[in-house]
Amino acid sequence: MKRIVRFAKSFGIAMGVATALMACNKGGNPTSVSPGEGSTATGVAYNTEDGFQVNEYLGQPQGPNLVFIEGGRAVIGSFEEDLLKTHDNLERTVTVASFYMDETEIANIHWLEYLFFIRRDGSEEDFQNALPDTTVWAEQLAYNDPYVDHYLRYPGFRFFPVVGVSWEQANDFAKWRTEVVNKRLAEEAGVEVPEGGDGRIPLESGVVLPDYRLPSEAEWEYAAQALIGNQWLDENQTHNRLYPWDGHALRNPYGKSMGMFLANFKRGRGDYAGIAGKLNDGAMITDYIYNYPPNDFGLYNMAGNVNEWVRDVYRPTSFQVMNDLNPLRRDGYLDKEDGYDSKNFQSLVSDKSRVYKGGSWKDVAYWMSPGTRRYLDQDSCTATIGFRCAMIRAGTNY
Repeated sequence: MKRIVRFAKSFGIAMGVATALMACNKGGNPTSVSPGEGSTATGVAYNTEDGFQVNEYLGQPQGPNLVFIEGGRAVIGSFEEDLLKTHDNLERTVTVASFYMDETEIANIHWLEYLFFIRRDGSEEDFQNALPDTTVWAEQLAYNDPYVDHYLRYPGFRFFPVVGVSWEQANDFAKWRTEVVNKRLAEEAGVEVPEGGDGRIPLESGVVLPDYRLPSEAEWEYAAQALIGNQWLDENQTHNRLYPWDGHALRNPYGKSMGMFLANFKRGRGDYAGIAGKLNDGAMITDYIYNYPPNDFGLYNMAGNVNEWVRDVYRPTSFQVMNDLNPLRRDGYLDKEDGYDSKNFQSLVSDKSRVYKGGSWKDVAYWMSPGTRRYLDQDSCTATIGFRCAMIRAGTNY
């Protein structure tokens, strides 16, 4: 009985405090950033000694290297000629929610930082699993040996995109990056980082970010098109885009850079960069991650330089069955891998086949159109595939 009376007294005091505080805040309705001093459901004050704790929240922090991508309706899919007759990415209208994406590809210096922390804090097995395969540069009938030995570690290549990483390794990097960034944010905000367990800082703290991850194919394609630059009046777009820039040409039509290529790609058979004295795209292999003009979302190299892993499992029929709101194919649902008979080598399509997009230094211009798509096993890697990370925009309905 005494416990009930004690509870009633404390509840009454809390109710009185909350009522007084809410009376002072009649000017507006509560929001996530300004929730008020007490509950609009119970009237009980927040943040009392033994009450419900509502931490300060000023909006989702801006993660390192991330650019905000405002979502919306878009027509995705390839309207380029289907040269390979795959019919695997037909045009359809979808809506993509707002999200964040790295403004650049992940570079060698970022991966070397990752390796440093894995070697310091992880096991030898973890470190070996995180090493890129530098032999992807090796060619039996070419002298690419210097890239095998130097591309990842030589300081001159620090801000060139990391290659030789598999889809699985890219996902591991994203998980590590989430942990490191959130630990720093928590420490800067004075939030105690939990010891033991998974060490995860509660989302309720209001200071940490959602997970870094690979973008979905729809997110990547939407961000590459960047049609936000083609708005006219109310919800009208003046034209679509074949590449992440306007026009059907591959050269810059404006100013001092007129005539220069807008991306790093293979111009033709045996022509990777042009002739000495006028190396037009400036790169025989990969290039500096900030080279070439960014698209209208502020993203660099969404065409050329390196292809980029995305999250989706590959299926040629994905465009037929995926949702029209935030489409993603995460497995073989409605299109089982058994139908492709990869076990008997009748097909390369399986539940481990992952999509990559964007074209590379070694690809012709056709593959730089955002709607084109290819795939590779998630444990494989090449000298032409890198990646960048994405992140949801939490706490918003668009």
